[in-house]
Amino acid sequence: MPTTTYAHFRDVPESAWRWPSFSPAEIACRGTGAIKINTEAMDKLQSLRNRLGKPLIVRSAYRSPSHNRAVGGAPASKHMQGTAFDIAMSNHDPIAFAEAARAVGFLGFGTYPRSGFIHIDLGPARSWGEQFPVREVPFVTEIRPAREAIAQSRTLRGTGAAGVATVGAAGVELAQEVLAEAQGAVLPLVPYLDTLRWLFITLALGGIAVAVWARIDDWKKDLR
Repeated sequence: MPTTTYAHFRDVPESAWRWPSFSPAEIACRGTGAIKINTEAMDKLQSLRNRLGKPLIVRSAYRSPSHNRAVGGAPASKHMQGTAFDIAMSNHDPIAFAEAARAVGFLGFGTYPRSGFIHIDLGPARSWGEQFPVREVPFVTEIRPAREAIAQSRTLRGTGAAGVATVGAAGVELAQEVLAEAQGAVLPLVPYLDTLRWLFITLALGGIAVAVWARIDDWKKDLR
């Protein structure tokens, strides 16, 4: 198993890193920044990431001997060889994760439900730890209130009323101009049309106010 060690993850050349879903900083020792790259382990980790189709949150990967002692790791921990990873289960179903990890070639499994992660390594084949609680579904489905039907939308009604009233006001104003140029027999109608125009304008302003209020209320109720 080809292994390369660097004193610090910043020393890893870009040309030597071929795992696009991870960075040297994620795999490096949390205590010293040193990194040991085991290409077989990293290839399997990338394959696992590809198989699951979602990010792997690496809680711990390589550990220097001093850091392994500091965190209470096993004296012969696979982490010190760069062949072990602790992966958070916050965005994974533990059962599906374990099945996928076995499928790509990981052999050692340690489950830590209280800490929320699963340890995987290249072997030998073994397992330990408590089982994760069984979930009815892998993740809780996001529930959002049903959107207001367009035909019943208060916003649509308000803007519709405003639009109709605006067109009506413009039409009355045009009728006024036409009648003003007509013969004297129809001139008495002009003042009434002026009142009608202002009525339409008031209706338009009211419709706009209703639309604005309804939109704000929809945002508050998450109906946007």
